[in-house]
Amino acid sequence: MQGLSELCLGKEVFSEETLNWIAENKLWNIWLPKTHGGLECALAEGLQKLRKLAETDGSLGWTVTLCSGANFFFGNLKKEVTDAIFLNSEKPVCFGGSGGVFGTAEKQGEGYIISGTWKYATGAPHLSHFTLNAKILENGRVLKNEEGMDVVRSFVLDKDNVKIIPDWNAMGLKATATHSFKIKEKWVHSNYSFLYNEVYHDAPIFKIDFSVFADLTLWVNYIGMADGFCNEAKTVQSHTALLKDLENTIAAADSALNKFVFQIEETINSGGAFSEKWVAKIHNEASNSVKALSKAIIDLYPMLGIRACNENENINRIFKDYFTATQHRNFTR
Repeated sequence: MQGLSELCLGKEVFSEETLNWIAENKLWNIWLPKTHGGLECALAEGLQKLRKLAETDGSLGWTVTLCSGANFFFGNLKKEVTDAIFLNSEKPVCFGGSGGVFGTAEKQGEGYIISGTWKYATGAPHLSHFTLNAKILENGRVLKNEEGMDVVRSFVLDKDNVKIIPDWNAMGLKATATHSFKIKEKWVHSNYSFLYNEVYHDAPIFKIDFSVFADLTLWVNYIGMADGFCNEAKTVQSHTALLKDLENTIAAADSALNKFVFQIEETINSGGAFSEKWVAKIHNEASNSVKALSKAIIDLYPMLGIRACNENENINRIFKDYFTATQHRNFTR
């Protein structure tokens, strides 16, 4: 993917050539069934694609991961909605949005009036639809569940209902264009509302607990970017023990992730369940693995000289991409 890496190098927004390549290879739809224009990848296959993309370019891997991950909500939408969105579109369908609860949805008739400003929508300029979470209001008051917690639902809206706020200015992952977006009093039918734990499609991939799916898809990005950093470091300093430490840490991360993937695929194929204990174990091991990768990179970085500090060097870009990615809320909790 050398040519692809050069296409992405130093960009603050992906070129049409890069976006066309993503669409032609159906990478927005890694997890979707073939009937709706997807690749219908099994978990292991899809994760390997994401890892390779992240190794090639951090922004590319991160954007495809987050947007194909948002398209994963296909499984949470009723068939009439997925058919309407994915079978009737002349252009590539690309979901993306925010996992934060930054707005409200007021019940009105058969739908909701949505208002708010949401942060961190990766790939915002390229999205066909925006996904978001909102507190549910009824008669101006926030609904509560039996435990006294705010009722929250997720929604998907066409990009025409959204105003993008171009405020992404992080040190890395520049081309992800992870901007904020605003919605003001837009009505959406309740069919375009969903819950993460309600699944309407039978494909095995949609039986995976969503928090596990999110952890694994992000985890492979950290591994891929770390591998890319390691490869670049070898061109600068090939004899330090710290480089070998990073290689070993990457190998350990791959091994741990692949072990979980094997177990998860066995579980979903046999109709098994994801216990809270197992979900927590996966998250903890992923978090510890990312911490180990971060430490190995930081330990090695001072040995790489001024070249690693030069903003025109690939190794500097990867370093900033990786540590920008580590600020995702899944791995800072």
